[in-house]
Amino acid sequence: MDLGLTQQQEILRTSAREFLDAECPTTLVREAESSDTGHSPELWRKMADLGWLGMGVPEAYGGLGASLSDQAVLHEELGRALAPGPLLASSVLAAQVLALAGSDTQKDGLLPGVVSGQTVLTLARGERLETASNGSGLTLSGESLFVSHAGLADHIICATSPAIGAWPDTTLVLVDCDAEGVFKTPMDSVANHPQYMVEFDDVSLPAEAVLGEIAGGMPALESAMAQATLLQCAQTLGRAEKVLEMVLDYAQSRVPFGRPIGTFQAVQHRCANLKVALDCGRMLTYQAAWKLDSSQPADEEIAMAKAQAGTLSRLATETGHTVFAGISFTVEHDMQLYSSRAKIAEANLGDTEYHLDQLANRMEP
Repeated sequence: MDLGLTQQQEILRTSAREFLDAECPTTLVREAESSDTGHSPELWRKMADLGWLGMGVPEAYGGLGASLSDQAVLHEELGRALAPGPLLASSVLAAQVLALAGSDTQKDGLLPGVVSGQTVLTLARGERLETASNGSGLTLSGESLFVSHAGLADHIICATSPAIGAWPDTTLVLVDCDAEGVFKTPMDSVANHPQYMVEFDDVSLPAEAVLGEIAGGMPALESAMAQATLLQCAQTLGRAEKVLEMVLDYAQSRVPFGRPIGTFQAVQHRCANLKVALDCGRMLTYQAAWKLDSSQPADEEIAMAKAQAGTLSRLATETGHTVFAGISFTVEHDMQLYSSRAKIAEANLGDTEYHLDQLANRMEP
């Protein structure tokens, strides 16, 4: 197993970094943060033109069909640049559910729009989402919290349980955000991250709204969540690497007592610890990507990668704020942009404790 980047991946990393350095400065990140949508339409269009919105979408629907390892390289750079927008929610999580579970008609109708950036999808996984047969189709009711970028979304894929009966598994349904009975309420969040409570008031759905089979949605959902979790780990790597670079630059130039603070052992040890955690996280993330690309079971590797990503997020936040000191706690300083995104990512798709529990459960005899 060679976890080094290929020549094509090196080219992707270099070109993505150059593009994001030019097109996604922290000024744009702050503008998106202060908007209602947490989104930059202009940057979104440019990423679509580069093919990034369809990187994991099958070629048959206009995507690139890239491997997870290739996608991880891109997502490292997206995390490093704090690129705003619903790429993870729409082009990875929801699009993969659709690609795995949807019919040819559903995929033909939506995936090309996802690739072009004209269609935004999101996923609702609320425990109180229920569907019931109504004769000609289904009726959806309930609510889901923390639905990412629902304000931008054209369609929501809902993971539902039966309101009546004993379906043995999750049913996935595709809901038009403009349908009667769909209500979206913004939720307060760190860094104004766009997440919503979405309520479904007896929304009538045709039979064609079901993705796959009734009670057969869990395999597609779990596979898509595994991929999204892994790519979110890659974004954490990018953010942590950027924080380390910022800290090292500052430690060399900050001279408060006649010598750079980087010459003090306490600062050196903090930077060294962050470097070790970063390399450990990268190894776990790309090992899991390699296993998934090789069609091997990777549940343990994904759990370890996400748990390490949470540890890495906390360490990068602590190191950055400690070395930069008081100025980094102001909204004007870029460090707070990185620490707030770290907090959001750590909680999303299972935090460190959740994934450690998952790993521990798999180790039980």
